[in-house]
Amino acid sequence: MLVMGNSIFNLGDMLDAVGRELGANDPALIHGDRIVSWPEMTARSNNVARNLRARGIETGDKAGFYLRNQPEYMEALAACFKGRFTHVNVNYRYLDDELTYIFDNSDSAVVFFDREFRGNVERVRTKLPKVKAWVEIGGDGSDTPDFALTYEHLASEGDGAPLDIERSDDDQLFLYTGGTTGMPKGVMWSHRIWRESSREAMVKIYGFAPENMDQHIAWTNEAGKLSRQLPACPLMHGTGLFTAMGSMIAGGCIVTLQNTKTFDPVELWETVDRHGVTAMAIVGDAFAKPMLKVLEANPGKYDLSSVQTITSSGVMWSMEVKRGLIKHIPQVALMDSFGASEAVGFGMSVTTAEGVQQTAKFQIGDTCKVFTEDRREVKPGSGEAGLIARGGAVPLGYYKDPEKSAKTFWEVDGVRYAVPGDWCTVDEDGTITLLGRGSNCINSAGEKIYPEEVEEALKNHEAVRDALVVGLPDDKWGSAVTAVVELNDGAKADEDTLRSFVQTQLARYKAPKRIFFKADLGRAPNGKADYKSIKAYALEQAETAANMR
Repeated sequence: MLVMGNSIFNLGDMLDAVGRELGANDPALIHGDRIVSWPEMTARSNNVARNLRARGIETGDKAGFYLRNQPEYMEALAACFKGRFTHVNVNYRYLDDELTYIFDNSDSAVVFFDREFRGNVERVRTKLPKVKAWVEIGGDGSDTPDFALTYEHLASEGDGAPLDIERSDDDQLFLYTGGTTGMPKGVMWSHRIWRESSREAMVKIYGFAPENMDQHIAWTNEAGKLSRQLPACPLMHGTGLFTAMGSMIAGGCIVTLQNTKTFDPVELWETVDRHGVTAMAIVGDAFAKPMLKVLEANPGKYDLSSVQTITSSGVMWSMEVKRGLIKHIPQVALMDSFGASEAVGFGMSVTTAEGVQQTAKFQIGDTCKVFTEDRREVKPGSGEAGLIARGGAVPLGYYKDPEKSAKTFWEVDGVRYAVPGDWCTVDEDGTITLLGRGSNCINSAGEKIYPEEVEEALKNHEAVRDALVVGLPDDKWGSAVTAVVELNDGAKADEDTLRSFVQTQLARYKAPKRIFFKADLGRAPNGKADYKSIKAYALEQAETAANMR
């Protein structure tokens, strides 16, 4: 067990301690009818770690996770922490070139992959000589290809005993970004930095966080093991992964949905009812709206009394939907977490039945500041826009990319900050209003307009299900604010009506010059928008409209 001073940081050591404490009646992983107890998960992850080390996977080697949500994701993650391997998340929507890039860029030495992706792996593996072991998940191994190991064999072979290994708080996990501004970049989190960040969040939410192993075990027995966390969004992204990690490290249970290819809100509420889910992770309205729609159509059908928190991160979560959910789950705390792959804890907005907060308005984190591009601190209440910066528990940088690391991780007055590029203003009371990512900012006739605030205004209209905003080249404005809107089923609204509606909520110059309609905005499974394809669609629609004149 690694103890530094009075503090504990290595996640493998913490899982060893939790595994010794919990029994057969404590579930660790639930997937439909399948329930894996903590002793089972502990033994299986120990076996995986030991068997991989026996096959040449060494301390610090990278492990690619080419998987959908399932128990094996968290089990293999635990094995990585225990075996001192570095987790690498892989977007399962990637095609051959993208897969080759991320496995090569990350220097993955072992890759866990779903059986459904076998064909993709077979096409790229010959281009990846650094991969020492391919591990296929799914099936009994009877038809596992010759080039791969069978995960179930790794998990079941051995006595399940803890590894005799000394670990370090410098052990790492990687969180690759989605590549919205270039190719994906691997954010390097050490176990110590991730744990410190998690502790800061616990203090903010609970007023307490364990400082040593004894306190951690006491927390596990008092509260941690009672948690049943359901990541509705993919574990391959930070929101799902980090919330699930927090629950697992505390001895809780991770509940995953069986339908892994599309989000099924009916299955979600049935699972909450059946397994007593206490917490969920979602990504904004892309998840919350269909969840609310099911509850509105089936009032009182599901037992939701176990639900304590629903956490969203990554995109804005509209107040109208929050109020709707609270109507059906009055005891719930809805947590809007403002973070990024490069850091978490920039700000938090909590909405309960007793109080609500304005969409995009957050209480700034204790270690955060807002700077202008020339690194001057923004004065609260000045109305000046700046970049949110997070100090304290900040990742080490981007893997193998010192140039991009220097652009994102600043040092100001001797303090290191993560500055991923989100613009905001700071009110006199210290709360921040999120404006949007600078890379998406629209400069229209000299005015800076952030797409997210226009999108939220549009989504407040009763006919609008979703909206995305981009800037299109324009002779008069330089860049014209242009919206692409997805309407609710059966709803009707025209361009003039929606533009006038936005003008009642925002300054007139921020209202879209053009509004186009699309049946599906094509968000990713984690709710993130593909602004590149939306801009291409808007350009096509604008050209078609111009040719018809």
